[in-house]
Amino acid sequence: MRNAVSAVALALSGCTMIPNYHRPAAPVAATWPGASGTDPSAAADMRDWTTFYRDPLMQRLIALALENNRDLRIARQQVSAASAQFDIENAALFPMLNGSAGANIQKEYSKILSLATTDGPFYTRQYAVGFGLSAYEVDLWGRIRSASQSAFDRYMAGAFSRESMRLSVIAGVASSMLSWVANNEATLVTQHVLESRRNTYDLVRQTVARGTGTQLDLAQAEAPVHEAEANLQVYIRQRAEAFDQLTLLIGTPLDASTTQALQAKTKLGDVVDFPNVPAGLPSDLIGRRPDILSAEDTLRSANDDIGAARAEFFPKIQITATNGTASNNITRLFQSGMGAWNVAPQITLPLFDAGRLTAALKQAKARKQEEIARYEKTIQTAFKEVADALVGRDTYRLQLEAQDNLIGANARQYSLARQRFDAGYDPYLDTLVAQRSLYEAQLGGITARLQMMSNSVTLYKALGGGWSAATPKRPPTPIGERIF
Repeated sequence: MRNAVSAVALALSGCTMIPNYHRPAAPVAATWPGASGTDPSAAADMRDWTTFYRDPLMQRLIALALENNRDLRIARQQVSAASAQFDIENAALFPMLNGSAGANIQKEYSKILSLATTDGPFYTRQYAVGFGLSAYEVDLWGRIRSASQSAFDRYMAGAFSRESMRLSVIAGVASSMLSWVANNEATLVTQHVLESRRNTYDLVRQTVARGTGTQLDLAQAEAPVHEAEANLQVYIRQRAEAFDQLTLLIGTPLDASTTQALQAKTKLGDVVDFPNVPAGLPSDLIGRRPDILSAEDTLRSANDDIGAARAEFFPKIQITATNGTASNNITRLFQSGMGAWNVAPQITLPLFDAGRLTAALKQAKARKQEEIARYEKTIQTAFKEVADALVGRDTYRLQLEAQDNLIGANARQYSLARQRFDAGYDPYLDTLVAQRSLYEAQLGGITARLQMMSNSVTLYKALGGGWSAATPKRPPTPIGERIF
């Protein structure tokens, strides 16, 4: 009989009122728009970020950021706090035993006692030692288990959010390094243009001094010098800002060797290019992107809260019990026959609460619908990011090819214009126009290459790449059978 009662109690304690969870269907198309020529089945395992970020300096910077970035440290502590909260909620499933020892000494006057023989004070003493549990709730309806499951799902959501932050830090370091190199290249190009314009200005000034040039020629030669000087300060400032952003993401000052290696990157072509990243199906994206997994675990947590809200409608059974020894003489406290125990079960049934429990259940259901919409929005946003990056992968490559052709054409035009100016056939204005066109084309080429390489970083991140081997995987749910 005793074993049967224990089995029934164990079975009841394993039940919950959490609704059966069903993952919402992905509210996106089955294929990527503009992803012609992409083989979804060729999607590679991208968990090792070093297979994509192959530049040794970039790898060194990312490794430093993963170790020192403060946002990642904050995220790690938030996950630790969520894990501790799960432990707190889960501990309520088990009784907490307390040891106790106490004494009660009371002084009374004998004249108030019917059997008093003297008028002096009378002392009563009671000593007790034992252990027991206080207000332990028997989780028949799964309220505590639902709360524990909800805390567990929030912990998993936080763990995946940490991985999402990790992805963002990796991509941020790569993008900041590319921005620094691009601005460094633009600075060097502008310095070369400035030097050329200053030399031309000195040459025109000499012609004016000899009487073969005019003040108009001199003014036309001087204005481009100041234009290049202004542009140079812009790129110097942007290069410094990119370095500051890189330092912020890394979380520690760069040492001398790393700084020298960074300064040696004089053009974007010095950065090891990224491999081609094949795209996967939306179903693959759902299983790879940590922000989507985090949103789903948040949805699971909201679903668990419905079970806890349902259980509030049913009776609560609490048990307070003690077992130990008691005596009015401390010397006899541990002698045979001094045993004492006490059991005080209590059942509480909600009869009238002015609609509080009903409102709480309604609130839990509304929150679940909110999280469903947020989960679907996360998938849609991820789908858009991948679709945009896929389109960019094709168009940026063609744009860069056209830009390189434009640079070549402008370089030939400037060379011919310069030759005619040096020979005295054309005024300097024609040379200036050709040089400005070449300069703008060179800056446009830098921008196009930066956009193409940054788009590769974006695509890799959007597809959920860069997971570590320690990425948390969802274990089997610790919750038992649902009862409705």
